[in-house]
Amino acid sequence: MAVIVKLVPSTEPIKIKVGSAATKLTPSIRLELNIRKSLSGDLMIFDHADIDITLSTKNNKIIAFPKETMSDLVYGAQNRLFAHLRKKGIIVAESVQGGAYYGVIEALMESPYDDKVSAAKFALINISKFIDEERPYFENLEAQVAGFEDTVADPDKKDSTELGEVPQKDEQGSIRPGFMRNPESFSSMYTI
Repeated sequence: MAVIVKLVPSTEPIKIKVGSAATKLTPSIRLELNIRKSLSGDLMIFDHADIDITLSTKNNKIIAFPKETMSDLVYGAQNRLFAHLRKKGIIVAESVQGGAYYGVIEALMESPYDDKVSAAKFALINISKFIDEERPYFENLEAQVAGFEDTVADPDKKDSTELGEVPQKDEQGSIRPGFMRNPESFSSMYTI
């Protein structure tokens, strides 16, 4: 679903209008994100391959949750997200910390210098830019994984051999006939 963000000067609390609820009278920025609104009004963004991002306007926080699997890739993505937002002046740098859930990192959004500026709207725009910057990376990673699976399941002629009869030899491979590999029989041969 496309998200329309309106940057309208206002003294009211932060409100983000999604979809048809957004007015068409003011200039807008069009963002295409896989986004949902929670029951509490938080915006949940699912576009990134490694993390889910929650923008909580009520708590003035940005929270990065790991997807199903927790790995070093997740922490790297969270670190890049908050470094990007810190460089853009969206979050308070010293507020980046672990959250109440395993693998979660959260940060407070900066307080706007002017009541007419919405920190949540600027955060949403910059999160969208971050995801657009990251997209080639995780699409490339998915292509590499898919390519690896194809080479293993259906190898080229140079990487495979024809099935057929294997000629017999007296000694073949790494296992020599008559050599004892059982640990019990080996230790019984050399008892003191």
